[in-house]
Amino acid sequence: MNDAIAPLVLAITGLPALFVAAWAGRRGGAHARGTGLRWALIALCSFIAAIALYLAGSNRSAAMAVGIGFAVAVNVLVVSMVLHLRRGDTGAMRK
Repeated sequence: MNDAIAPLVLAITGLPALFVAAWAGRRGGAHARGTGLRWALIALCSFIAAIALYLAGSNRSAAMAVGIGFAVAVNVLVVSMVLHLRRGDTGAMRK
C-alpha cells in the first residue's frame, strides 16, 4: 500500500496540467494549440512517471531513475513552452 501513495500523488498532480491544456487550446488557433499540446505533454509525462514509479516498487535505484527522467522531461517541455510563448502568435500579427 505504501508503494502506491507516491505514484498516486504524482498522477493527481498531473491533472491540473491536463485541465490547463484543455483551457489553453480552446481558442483553436495554431499558437493556442501549440501551448495546449505542451501542457498535455507535461501531464502525459506525469502520468507515465507515476506508472513507472509504481512499477519500480521498492527498488530505490529504479525510483531515482524515474525521478531524474521525469525532471529532465518536464524541464525540456518547460523550455519548449517558454520558447513557444516568446515566439508569440505570429498568425494574429500578420492579419
